[in-house]
Amino acid sequence: MLFCCCGRMASLVHSSALSCSRATAALAPLPSRGDCRALNNGGLRTDLGLCRHKSNLPLLRRTRCDAFGNVRAQAMSVGVETKIASKADVGESSLQFVKYHGLGNDFILVDNRKSSTPCISPEAAAKLCDRNFGVGADGVIFVLPGINGSDYTMRIYNSDGSEPEMCGNGIRCMAKFVAELEGITESRSYKIDTLAGLIVPKLMDDGQICVDMGTPILEAKKIPTTLEPTQDGAVVKAPLVVAGRSWNVTCVSMGNPHCVALLDANEDVYSLPLAEIGPLFEKNEVFPAKTNTEFVQVLSPSHLRMRVWERGAGPTLACGTGACALVVAAVLEGRAERDCLVELPGGPLQIEWRESDNHVYMTGPAEIAFRGTAYL
Repeated sequence: MLFCCCGRMASLVHSSALSCSRATAALAPLPSRGDCRALNNGGLRTDLGLCRHKSNLPLLRRTRCDAFGNVRAQAMSVGVETKIASKADVGESSLQFVKYHGLGNDFILVDNRKSSTPCISPEAAAKLCDRNFGVGADGVIFVLPGINGSDYTMRIYNSDGSEPEMCGNGIRCMAKFVAELEGITESRSYKIDTLAGLIVPKLMDDGQICVDMGTPILEAKKIPTTLEPTQDGAVVKAPLVVAGRSWNVTCVSMGNPHCVALLDANEDVYSLPLAEIGPLFEKNEVFPAKTNTEFVQVLSPSHLRMRVWERGAGPTLACGTGACALVVAAVLEGRAERDCLVELPGGPLQIEWRESDNHVYMTGPAEIAFRGTAYL
């Protein structure tokens, strides 16, 4: 349930996540008067609510399924003075969406196939991504018509409203979303145009998605970084002082910039103060377009553990392009094989930097969380 209370007036919407079993969550206890918060339904965080005095923020009407699989929105009253928030209360504009996640890296997916321009502004996307007053997500992904021979075009706004070139976990979620829109259940590939170029995800029979991420970019000025190349034009184990510590970093672009810091053998990646050092890497002057940063613990030549600070999103549970970049970096530094299991806070990805074609392949899951309507 979502409760939004303001003084003696309250609005709420009863909801539950749509799961494969179509089970509904038990009712949560009522919040105290004046409290405006999102409650936990069956382990799924439900993050979108609107206090009636904050009319510039979006409202989510969540859905549930009856025994026959029909989607229904439900609402309940709390006391005599409770009013059900309606479309008239919050404005005329609404947005249908489905929320997906790839290992906890979560996205709001929007069917934007009728227009080549995202249907909401970066500012509106940032509000939707707010985990207290919005749906809650790391970004909003728009499925646009294909161009240049592609099936679809991907555009994405980060949770801060900035626009990255592409997103590895996001493109797996987009592939699953597109398959749902098309009613596809069998294995197939999609050609998706992104600001980073053409990306080809393939839905596998086991439910995983294998994505051909293309060739890594190693030339410093194309990443971009102003760090001096150290190895055949690439920035490999280059010294960089951040937060009073000298780091050896390797820079890779997977269509978006990455700075990879492989830790010393006995250093635990979870001991790092990520919230303190992450922004200092992201906005360092040697990265003119800012950068994503991966901190990596080498457990074995085929098993790497990673934490990430994402440009425009901060700490996330997973980063697909980051996992690809770190395998490339670890190979260049001579500390890993070309086919590795990358352990992220949200779960594992299998990454292969294939020698035969120089392409990087990422394999991992994408799962639906819930669907809903946001009033903007």
